[in-house]
Formats: sequence, structure tokens, C-alpha cells
Amino acid sequence: MTTTPNPPASVPAATPVVPQRSLADFLPGDKYSQYLLTGKNEMFAVCRGLVDHVSLISMIFNAGRDMVLTTLISYGENGLILDFGASEENNLAALKADKLFCAAQLDKVEIQFILRGAKRVVVDGRPAFHAPLPDSILRLQRREYFRLLTPIVTPLRCKIRSTDADGVPLSLNAQLADISVGGVCLSGLPASLPLDTGTQFVDASIDLPEGGSVVATLQLRWLIDVVNRSGIASKRAGFEFVRLPHAKSTLIQRYITKIERDRKARESGQL
Repeated sequence: MTTTPNPPASVPAATPVVPQRSLADFLPGDKYSQYLLTGKNEMFAVCRGLVDHVSLISMIFNAGRDMVLTTLISYGENGLILDFGASEENNLAALKADKLFCAAQLDKVEIQFILRGAKRVVVDGRPAFHAPLPDSILRLQRREYFRLLTPIVTPLRCKIRSTDADGVPLSLNAQLADISVGGVCLSGLPASLPLDTGTQFVDASIDLPEGGSVVATLQLRWLIDVVNRSGIASKRAGFEFVRLPHAKSTLIQRYITKIERDRKARESGQL
């Protein structure tokens, strides 16, 4: 699909949001500043990829407590148009949010950007989000930040120590949804587990098959509440490794490389 320089008549003209803040304001220091795209041509190239691949975009808001799964329909000078999600309640809440933190993967590269001033529009008879162009798009193209979705048959687990709402010590064995040398996503965390932006798990332990154990401090980066088909609530959270030693980064990278190599071998019929 090509760009949409002139959105449908129902789409309002893009209006600058003041004050403007770049994505770097929501990341630690200037750690990722060299991966920020600010030129329209660069950002449109990423948008074109998201449209062509129908990439799922996690639109996170309300301090990480709510999320809408969406896709990018079109893009152009007047902004971005994205599908409404499955939950009307979450769609309406997203429209009221000051900012929407969007994350996706494109060709195994992490894509992140922030939208502001989202409005409800109608495209081809269906409701959709329209928002002005983001100030910047983060494209984490470094090899070491590739996130590996952990195998379903032999999932990785992370042992963490925490406390419940009453301060009682807890020992949890959480499943990893994905892993990179930058951090991990933990799924199935208890819904009652108290978590906030300052949460750290010290001496969290991850056992890598044939690779030894990685012990590190995890810092919470984002959080969403999840309810499965049986109505059971839990938390899903993304954590960043804090000062991970180089030797442990190497262990994780070796694990990722091995799993990817085995996957490609299976797909080609070599395994």
C-alpha cells in the first residue's frame, strides 16, 4: 500500500501538540538516540513496511496498564491511520490518553514511536484512529537487541524474589515470552503482584539450556493486565537488564543464535 497524502474527508488535519517531546524523553538517557529517525522520508519508509507486512502494533497507555492491538492502515503528511482494536472500552480509553506508546517488530527489528492527539475517524465505513505524525521513530536495528520469542515446547523460566501486597516474601518462577540481551518479557505474573515503574528484581535467575545461568537485576519498563479465555487475570511485563555483565550478554546471544539456527534448519528440512 502506498502513502495516503490526503486522508479521507473524515480525517481532521494534523495539529501540532504543544509541548512536543521526542521518544528519547521516555527512554533512559540518550542510550538509543542514534537510532531515532526524525526525517519524514525515513519515517515513511518504516511506515510503509508496517503497512505492507500488516505488522501488529501494541498501543500502550495509562502508564502501561492498558493496551490496544492495532495495525497501521495508511500514513502521509496529515498523520497516521490505525485500526480500532477488538475492545471498544479500550479504544475509547486510548482516545482519551495524552500519549500512546506504540511498539512493533518489522523484519525482526524493534520499532517504537509515540502518538499524541489521537482522534476517532471513519475509514471505509469502519472506525479508526487518526493521529499526527510522531516526532520520531525508534528503529533498534542492532543485532544484539533482536528479541527472540522463546520456544513453546521448551520455554525459559525466570526465578524472581518479591513480596505480595502485604509485604509477605514471594518466590516466583515466571515464564519468559521473549528475551534479548537488552531485557526480557515475563508472562503469567500474578495479578495481585504489586508492580510499578520503580520495581526492580535483584538477582533474578534465568537458566539457559546448555549455556549456564544468567543472574541479573531486572528493571520494569512496561506492564499490562491480561485476562485469558478462562477469565483468569495475570500480568505481562517487560524488564530491562541493569548493568548486565558482558559475559552474561554473550551467553544470551549464543542462546538466541542457537535457537534461530535450529529454527532455520527445521524450516529447510535439515532437522
